[in-house]
Amino acid sequence: MLRLLKKRVELVEGEGVAEKAGRLFDSGLNCTQAVLQACIGLDDPQLMKMAEAFGGGIGDSRCLCGAVTGGVMALGLKGKGKKAARLMEEFKARNRVTCCKSLSAPYPWLSKEHLANCRRITAETAAMVERLLK
Repeated sequence: MLRLLKKRVELVEGEGVAEKAGRLFDSGLNCTQAVLQACIGLDDPQLMKMAEAFGGGIGDSRCLCGAVTGGVMALGLKGKGKKAARLMEEFKARNRVTCCKSLSAPYPWLSKEHLANCRRITAETAAMVERLLK
């Protein structure tokens, strides 16, 4: 999968969901896991294992962006699944596409620049989900 290093990330007081998602991504969680965990506030090993398969655009196939997938999962778990279409709309408005391959096209796969772009998208998507959960 996209990321291998995983270390525990503690909650920082006053930290927003976007910042937490970025730190989780930095710790080694993939985009899906980072958005899901940051948005639901739960470090559940079974959820993280399930979400791992969606990183890199679903199993590194570079299809649907894993950050979006994690956001949809979080909305569903929080009883706001009907807002998934709104998340897709907001994501497309900001990034034009939802395809991991297109979002990552300017960068060599797993390069420093690629990971920085994924981190940015992960944090921004978590912020979108946070707004939709209100």
